[in-house]
Amino acid sequence: MTLNAFLSAFFFLQLVTTQEGAAATESKSLFDIVLGSSVSGLVVLTILFILSIVAVYIIIERYFTLSRAGQVDHNFMNSIRASVENGNLQAAKALCQSVDAPMARMVEKGLDRIGKPLDDINKSIENVGNLELLKLEKNLSTLASISGIAPMIGLLGTVIGLIISFQDMANEKGTITAQTLSSGIYHALTATAMGLFVSIIAMAGYNVLVNKLDEVIFKMENTAMQFMDLLQEPSR
Repeated sequence: MTLNAFLSAFFFLQLVTTQEGAAATESKSLFDIVLGSSVSGLVVLTILFILSIVAVYIIIERYFTLSRAGQVDHNFMNSIRASVENGNLQAAKALCQSVDAPMARMVEKGLDRIGKPLDDINKSIENVGNLELLKLEKNLSTLASISGIAPMIGLLGTVIGLIISFQDMANEKGTITAQTLSSGIYHALTATAMGLFVSIIAMAGYNVLVNKLDEVIFKMENTAMQFMDLLQEPSR
């Protein structure tokens, strides 16, 4: 191969590489698409972005809250039983106050009602349990609403984007090219994709949190039953 042929081949490869790089830069990222959206599209995408932040915050905050609520020592009720059988109610109450969990607060309320009819004790424990359940369910309805609203907001953004796109095409004096049509469509569909993405995150997080909540509720019910069984045991 002569030097001229080598140089020609080299410059040809450089030209091909430059063209491929330019074609690669034409493929826009999601951030570029967002910046290129219309004002209405930016409003919709901003709303979806805020909803995604709220959803992630609720998922993380509730997950750690429910995890802490379910972390009770397996010997907790055994210690309560031993204190009650020994007549040392103050030690039992002190143990309940040292444990930051719904089950401990339910047992503490039951200990405060010892000496009253069992039905009154049971109702007091149920009332505390219901209040604790409301605290544990905090923001779960908001997360469920986000999972349902996000796709609708994304669809609204898509419809608005398509309306604007077709309006621009109607006002186009020249020939409408495929690039003009596809540009408006992919900007519009970005809102739908974002809405589905937020909905998937919120729905998955909601299901995980509901499972964690069910575990805590089971432990609360089990603890209440054990405490009531303890009070109904004959004195030794």
